[in-house]
Amino acid sequence: MKAKLQKIGNSKGIRIPKAIIDEIGFETAVELTVENNRLVIAPVRGVRADWERGFQGVKKEPLILPDTFSNEFDQDEWTW
Repeated sequence: MKAKLQKIGNSKGIRIPKAIIDEIGFETAVELTVENNRLVIAPVRGVRADWERGFQGVKKEPLILPDTFSNEFDQDEWTW
């Protein structure tokens, strides 16, 4: 599909058809990058968008912490 560049102040813009917006999932913002001399327009993903997939490989065993934590600071600096 071809699109005509529209003058917007000192910049230029394009109109993205609704069908493409719906298919890709654009909302209120997009991310623009240049790859191999091509403009890539991608939907902005939330900061934690891929966390669920990333956690799928994590062991689901409970985290067991020691009953006490001790270090030199505890031994030398604290008075109880």
